[in-house]
Amino acid sequence: MARELQTFDDFQVEYFQERPEEIESYIEMIFDEYGKDGDTAALLSALRIIAQVKGIRNLASETGLSRQGIQLALSEKGNPRLENISAIMHSLGYRLKAEKIEPAKAH
Repeated sequence: MARELQTFDDFQVEYFQERPEEIESYIEMIFDEYGKDGDTAALLSALRIIAQVKGIRNLASETGLSRQGIQLALSEKGNPRLENISAIMHSLGYRLKAEKIEPAKAH
């Protein structure tokens, strides 16, 4: 009998389903990292994990976007629109917020 391998995304979804109390700190961390490195693909991948944990169907209902629209908005190959990401974040209980960054100090 062959053992079915679990993808890392599947592992993360399962992890957060079992530990929903850790989602908030994860979201804070992914946005913090995005603020530092600007890695959009990593941000969208992390949001895709949380969307799967919360349920794409539920998010679609709450955002007014189709399931396909949510998946496209969070896709590495998609071109997410700010209003779609904002709607998804809002349905997860968050909002996009500007935060002033400190200017780099000259050495």
